[in-house]
Amino acid sequence: VGAANALSSGEGFKDEAIQTTQLFSTEERRGIEDNHDAMSRFVKLEFDGETQEPGREETVSTDEARFLGEADKSMGGGDYERALKFYAKALEAAPASHDAWVGQARALIEQEDFERAGQWIDKAIGKIGEAPDLLAAKAIVLARLGDHEAAMAFSDAAIESGADRAYPWIARGDALLALDEKQADYCFGKGLQCESDRWFWQWLVSRIYAYYEKFSLAMKHAQEALAMDAGRCAVWLQAGHCQQALGLADLAASSFERARELNPTCDEARAALSELSRTGVGGRLRNWSRRLFSR
Repeated sequence: VGAANALSSGEGFKDEAIQTTQLFSTEERRGIEDNHDAMSRFVKLEFDGETQEPGREETVSTDEARFLGEADKSMGGGDYERALKFYAKALEAAPASHDAWVGQARALIEQEDFERAGQWIDKAIGKIGEAPDLLAAKAIVLARLGDHEAAMAFSDAAIESGADRAYPWIARGDALLALDEKQADYCFGKGLQCESDRWFWQWLVSRIYAYYEKFSLAMKHAQEALAMDAGRCAVWLQAGHCQQALGLADLAASSFERARELNPTCDEARAALSELSRTGVGGRLRNWSRRLFSR
């Protein structure tokens, strides 16, 4: 059963994708580009009717790989905006690039820009079809927007077509965690088993636990990610945020400093260190006690 049949709502899956593909008119796109607002990175990526010049296949493939490499590097550096720009460039080079479409969705989710992430995923499905990782990303977006029934329907479809992939299982864990279901841990474990040698998935699970304020579990997976690759700014940032939430201010400061060493232009590390400095010892203790007794 595909995603379209899995949904119980009146709106069909494919209809929604088609509507999103047609979301922006030519006039609206021109206005958005002129104003350089947040949506400008999307509206430039309209590929209907494009043809590729003879002899350009190898160049396009090389460009796609290069831009994807830069985008993934930016994700690892905690610079999601830069990642979005390079995923967009990859799509300009290769409009059917699965990794670029999924990467865009993940970067928007990490920015907690769920509405635009949903729009982008629908657009991607309209272009390249119901890929398991796109369905998984849609499940995460819907879960975080509070549409739990639809989130589970998309999650079912993602696992049905991609049970051997990490992301559908991790997305299932996210959707279950939104409902405070204990089975979420099992799903995260299944996903991590699919690709056990990649720091990215440990980091992503940590990010999900932290989003739902499960900071001890988030810290555990951040440590696993660091054990796999301690050279990623994003992982040190994640560890620092978990430590800060757990009242471990000194360790958090060390983690943020390490993140800044790895990426000197990281605004998030700089802001986190500034916040720790402003908060002071008394504020840290209050934050720790408030989190302790609220759980």
